[in-house]
Amino acid sequence: MGSENNILRVNNLQTSFFIDGGHEIKAVDGVTFDVPEGKTLGIVGESGSGKSITALSILKLIDSPGKIKGGEINLKGENLVDKTEKAMRKIRGNTISMIFQEPMTSLNPTYTVGQQIRESYKIHQGLGKRESTEKVIEMLKLVGIPSPEKRINQYPFELSGGMRQRVMIAMALACNPELLIADEPTTALDVTIQAQILELIKELQDELGMSVIMITHDLGVVAETCDFVAVMYCGKVVEYAEVKTLFKNPRHPYTVGLLKSLPRSDIDQLELIPIKGTVPSPDNMPEGCSFAPRCPFATELCHDHLPDLLEIGDGEQIRCWIYTDDWDGDPEVKVYEP
Repeated sequence: MGSENNILRVNNLQTSFFIDGGHEIKAVDGVTFDVPEGKTLGIVGESGSGKSITALSILKLIDSPGKIKGGEINLKGENLVDKTEKAMRKIRGNTISMIFQEPMTSLNPTYTVGQQIRESYKIHQGLGKRESTEKVIEMLKLVGIPSPEKRINQYPFELSGGMRQRVMIAMALACNPELLIADEPTTALDVTIQAQILELIKELQDELGMSVIMITHDLGVVAETCDFVAVMYCGKVVEYAEVKTLFKNPRHPYTVGLLKSLPRSDIDQLELIPIKGTVPSPDNMPEGCSFAPRCPFATELCHDHLPDLLEIGDGEQIRCWIYTDDWDGDPEVKVYEP
C-alpha cells in the first residue's frame, strides 16, 4: 500500500447516513485501500458490508441523508473529497466510470441505447450527433453486440439481460476511463453470460490499460479476475492482500469463514460450512470488533476494543487482535487450517 504507482488511494474514508432526527449510521467507517495502475482490486463481503457505498463515495454520488464525513479519495494526486460538483461531473464518465448492478434500473427506459451512450461523447468530448453516433457504433462492436447499427435505435427493454449489461459497459468505457468501477457486474445473469461479461472486462482492461475495482460477493469472481483483494465487513476493511496470498493463507477469521463457505474439491470439502450468526444491524453495532459476536476465536478484548488495520507483511494488512502482542487468547491459535 502507498506505492507511487497507484491511480487511486482511499484513506480513512468515512461515509454516514443521518436518519430520525440526526441518528448516525456509519456505512463506511475508516476504509483504506489502494488501486495500482493497470491492476484490478476486488472488494468483497456480504450484503450490507459497505462495498457499494464505498464505490458511490469515490464518485461523490452520496445523496442526503448520506454524507462523506472524512478521509481522502486521492485520484492521481488530487483529493476528490475537496472537488465541487461541477468538477466531479468532468471526472465521472471520463476519468472514472462505473458499471452499476442492475442495467434495467440504471438505463433510462425512455431513451434509446444510442442516445444514452452519445451523451458521454457530447458532455466530455463535445462531439456532434454524426461523430458521436460513429463512436457509439464502434463501442458497441467493441463490447461484442451484433448489428450495432440496429441496436443504437432500440430501447433497453428490447434487449436481453446480457446485451443490456454490455450496453452498460459500452457506456462506462465510452471515453476511455483510467479507472473502471464494476459493481456486481454479473448480478442476475446466467452463468454463461457471467463468464462472457467478466472475460470482456478483462480483455478491455488489457486493451485500454485501465485500472478496475471489482465489487462482488463472489469469491470465484475475485480469484479469476483480481490482483488484490480488500475484504469488508460492517463498513470496515478487515483484510487486504494480493489475491494469491489471500486464497493461499487467509488470516482474518471472517475471510476464512467466507472461503470455508465454498465447496472445495481439492481438500474433499464438498459440504458448505456457513459462518454462524448474522451481520449486526448498522444502527446497532456491537462494541469492539464488529465480527466478534460471530468469531470462534473472540475474547473479551475483541468484544471491548476495535483493533487497528495492521501491516503484517509485504503490503498485507489485517484488522484482528490475534496478530498483535495484546492478544489474550490461545497463543497457538491458527486461524487458517486447510
